[in-house]
Amino acid sequence: MSVFNLQQPWIGKPIIDTLFILLPPFACLLFIALCPQLFQNNGELSETWWVILVLLIDVAHVYSTLYRTYFNTEVYKQQQSLLLGIPVFSMVITVIVYSLSSVLFWRLLAYVAVFHFIRQQYGFMRIYSRKEIINIWFKRIDTITIYVATIFPIIYWHLNSPRNFSWFVKNDFIFFQSTVLLQISNIVYAVVITVYCIKEIVLFATIKTFNIPRITILIGTICCWYFGIVYFNGDMTFTLLNVVSHGIPYMALIWIDGRKRINQQQEKTFLQIIFSKYGWTLFLAIIFILAYFEEALWNVFVWKEGQTIFTYFKPINIDKSVLNIIVPLLALPQIAHYLIDGFIWKIKEDNFKWSNEKA
Repeated sequence: MSVFNLQQPWIGKPIIDTLFILLPPFACLLFIALCPQLFQNNGELSETWWVILVLLIDVAHVYSTLYRTYFNTEVYKQQQSLLLGIPVFSMVITVIVYSLSSVLFWRLLAYVAVFHFIRQQYGFMRIYSRKEIINIWFKRIDTITIYVATIFPIIYWHLNSPRNFSWFVKNDFIFFQSTVLLQISNIVYAVVITVYCIKEIVLFATIKTFNIPRITILIGTICCWYFGIVYFNGDMTFTLLNVVSHGIPYMALIWIDGRKRINQQQEKTFLQIIFSKYGWTLFLAIIFILAYFEEALWNVFVWKEGQTIFTYFKPINIDKSVLNIIVPLLALPQIAHYLIDGFIWKIKEDNFKWSNEKA
């Protein structure tokens, strides 16, 4: 019997889940294995790869949140105070922090981003576990495994500095050396992964079936975070595994959720056009354009790197006092995405049972 014919807890169509949520980390690892020459240079990303990975996936996926919030009139009306309050609160706090220290600003942003990335993996694991009726300890093992699979590489990163990559900017993490902590972390990691493997064997022996998407999410997370941060030590490798495995599944989740929502609407709306059968082109075009203009403004006011893709956006020198506002303002879409994402998948009025779990 085909895997796709089994009673699996898919979010959308099995082929969509498989290609855009489950497959990305494995596709990245296969690409690394088949094209090792692209990953031999541990320096910064080339401009082409920066456009593909950072602009079109990492930054663009942030703006896909708009389809689930500000572009959705029903959700916006229900959660207006939240959707207006978070950006205002974030802007005030980040202006204060950046005014005090730009290093502190990027450091706090990096740790919030790490938390967001970890919680997304946990959220997908929860979604794909929603139909399982199993021993509570088996569920706890899954939870512990997904957190250890993501937190251990971050601990390793902190204990093995410097690395050839950063989350946002150089030294945005706090690094320190401790052989003892590293050894303990390695042991804990190995024990948790071993216990998880044993648990899956015991579970299969008990219920005679596998939860394919949940297992795939867990294995993909383990592989992506371990190889991207621990095993390899290159900016290209880290960015590929980190960005693709996070951004593409998130955009797919937004798309699946949007498709389900428009099926319940009678009147013609903007989102019905976006989430129509061939609306994915407009879906992507809008967030690509927003991502491009955001990065163009970063280049104009902050980075001033003169990338050829921003030829018509010339760098401008501005006073530091103005920069204290400009930087938090440009970072606001990302910060709002991190914070709002913690709420939008828990809206009580949500008609889709699968999306009552956080992702």
